[in-house]
Amino acid sequence: MDLDDSHFELRLAASEADLHAAQRLRYDVFVEELGGGGEMVDHADRREADRFDPHFDHLMLLDNRRPAEDRVVGVYRVMREEAAARAGQFYSEDEYDLTPLRASGRRLLELGRSCLHRDYRGGTAMMHLWAGLADYIAEHRIEVLFGVASFHGTDPAPLAGPLSLLHHRHLAPPGLRPVARPEGYQRMDLIAEADLDRPAAIRATPALIKAYLRLGGCVGQGAFIDRAFNCIDVCLVLDVATIPEKQGALYRRGAQT
Repeated sequence: MDLDDSHFELRLAASEADLHAAQRLRYDVFVEELGGGGEMVDHADRREADRFDPHFDHLMLLDNRRPAEDRVVGVYRVMREEAAARAGQFYSEDEYDLTPLRASGRRLLELGRSCLHRDYRGGTAMMHLWAGLADYIAEHRIEVLFGVASFHGTDPAPLAGPLSLLHHRHLAPPGLRPVARPEGYQRMDLIAEADLDRPAAIRATPALIKAYLRLGGCVGQGAFIDRAFNCIDVCLVLDVATIPEKQGALYRRGAQT
């Protein structure tokens, strides 16, 4: 699809109708494409939802060339500490012990449920979402981003290369290192670093995870097998202060317009 940036609109969900539109895109991606689903999947209305949705802000990318009922082509949900307190926890705490992050004294932002309509992958749509995220981070003076990102499937064997690469090359420093909870814990050091086929491991790493790594992101200790969503999760952590200038400029592109 030829994307004309003038047709894009980026904003936070401002109504129940907006939230439902975001949840319908999530249904298309996480339920239909990937075979998973949250705790409150509504198959009749084609919505993927959970109890945390009311506590998140939902960043939405719309293409206003599309029919009114089908304009949402990208979503990202974000939760600050104040909202997590109202929810009783961060979403990621079902899978990871976030004690190091909570004890850091830094201003935290949890990211999740990032997805794009299949027709908008590989183009500029993700850059628009990143720019909107940069605005949000600046407005709320966020210092550390974190959230789970997924590899498709629950068998760690085919993912041994990328998981091991993340463990050996991109492990978060102890002061910012979440640890996967025992009930779903999966070791990531499945291949010795000396035996890794690094190019193959990089190719097998999802694009979203690679994007975080390019910004200086790192991962927590251990992966988590999420059978409900048919995936293996890693916890990504990004210290905003350490984003390289070149990558940061690209990340913020459009955020000041």
